[in-house]
Amino acid sequence: MPFFAYKAIDNTGLVVKGFVEESNIEVAYSSITSSGLHILNVRRSSRALDLYLQKLRSWGIKNRDVIEFASNLAVMLRAGLPLTTSLSDIIETMDNKRFKSKLIDIKRSIELGTGFSIALSKHKDVFPEMFVNLIAVGEETGRLDESLSDVAIHLQRMEDLRSAIIRALMYPVFALLGTFGALLFWLVYVLPQMSELFVSMDIELPALTKFLMVASDYSQANWHLFFVVPIAIYAGIKMLSQIERTRYYIDAAKLRIPIVKLILHNMLLALFAEQLRILVAAGITIDRAFDIMIKVINHAVFKKALIEIRESILLGSKISEAIKKHKTLFPNLVIRMISIGESTGNLNEQLNYLSEYFLKKLDDISDKLGKLIEPIIILVIGAIFVIIILGLLSPIYDLVAGVGDR
Repeated sequence: MPFFAYKAIDNTGLVVKGFVEESNIEVAYSSITSSGLHILNVRRSSRALDLYLQKLRSWGIKNRDVIEFASNLAVMLRAGLPLTTSLSDIIETMDNKRFKSKLIDIKRSIELGTGFSIALSKHKDVFPEMFVNLIAVGEETGRLDESLSDVAIHLQRMEDLRSAIIRALMYPVFALLGTFGALLFWLVYVLPQMSELFVSMDIELPALTKFLMVASDYSQANWHLFFVVPIAIYAGIKMLSQIERTRYYIDAAKLRIPIVKLILHNMLLALFAEQLRILVAAGITIDRAFDIMIKVINHAVFKKALIEIRESILLGSKISEAIKKHKTLFPNLVIRMISIGESTGNLNEQLNYLSEYFLKKLDDISDKLGKLIEPIIILVIGAIFVIIILGLLSPIYDLVAGVGDR
């Protein structure tokens, strides 16, 4: 959504400047006035500024800040403190200035009669849609403290999931960058010096040595391509991913790459189980829960499957029966546990088990991935350096053999 810059006067007579993110200028006017401000002027910001503000608004606010906020607020509400009093106490002890300013804005909106979930929805750059939806359910059912506790647990699991993925990818990325750097160093700095020596010997060079000399000359002249090409490929894939037609094929290809599939598939299953668990526990209907998950999960193949599952459920199928049609994405364990949950009425517990299972599996993958990849990396590095050493030693061997014959 676009941003609108405004200049207004608050109830104390001070001039206030700021930005609001709304769908159009009429909604922006309504949003600003509902915050208790008297508008002087409002104007649409530029697109470049929109992108900058979108990043800036959430810059410096960590997931752990949001988790701590939800957990602390749940404790205070459970103790019987009013919502605005609880927010005031949290704001006073808040160290993060950006997060503090957002909480002040949320508290001001609530004091003017806005619902808590609606006030949170104005800051979706910090509070995800899942957070806002669960708080809305908590307000409707009168269980706001329980909803906040559930949100804190859910966000912590999502943070654990993110950490597990980072740990799993850390070793492969480090190993590839190390191999790439060593190869580039040999081609650009070491081999050119050896090439000059071989040329000065005026001897017939083996084909392997000639190939290495050509590769070295090319690397010296075009070393920048080693950095530009990977960046260009990455940028190209990101651009194609923005196109609806090509995004599906790119995401499908990711699920066929051995190591990527291992991480991505388990991540998607953990995300599915955890989000469905938290939504079911909050009392949200199954079709509405799938609507929310479809918006949250950013994978075209998985999203298409969820849309088809939702349609089957609306036509009368059980969740397990609808999922069974997509066995390539959902293993038998998921189908079996959900089926048991539906039969016994404890779907929440079964989904909780699945969520913990796939999170643990990701942890195991992150621990074992280094050991799995290490032999492959060693073989690749060894093969590269065997080729380089043979290419360097062959001319020397031929030269020594020629001297011996004389």
